[in-house]
Amino acid sequence: MQKNIGTHLIVDAWEAPDSLLNDPECIRQALLDAVSAGGATLIDLCVHQFSPHGVTATATLAESHIAIHTWPEHGYFAADFFFCGAGEPRKALEFLAAALKAERVNVTELPRGFGDRPVPHASEPTELTPAIVSAAS
Repeated sequence: MQKNIGTHLIVDAWEAPDSLLNDPECIRQALLDAVSAGGATLIDLCVHQFSPHGVTATATLAESHIAIHTWPEHGYFAADFFFCGAGEPRKALEFLAAALKAERVNVTELPRGFGDRPVPHASEPTELTPAIVSAAS
């Protein structure tokens, strides 16, 4: 019997302003707000600025984690949201995408779990619609 213990969202986002993607304080605040929007519990937050550009950050959660890495020079960020138990990772993602003003966001959802059969395959990537992103802000 398969037991789903969590949801893992793998995210690719494009056409975000480089000024936001290269600002560690902006990334920090966006993650804090995303954690809150997703109903998660923050344990620790680590943000690092690269030189000459780029930011990486991880939010360790009681429910698992959110991680982001930015490439401002390409208007791109990659992120993942793994929530087990409580919380709503899609709401957290919608908030983060809106805060960073991404124009295109693709999401692959991977159910996580264990049991006597393999975890189902990941979903095909889906695009987060601009209407959803706008509603999160």
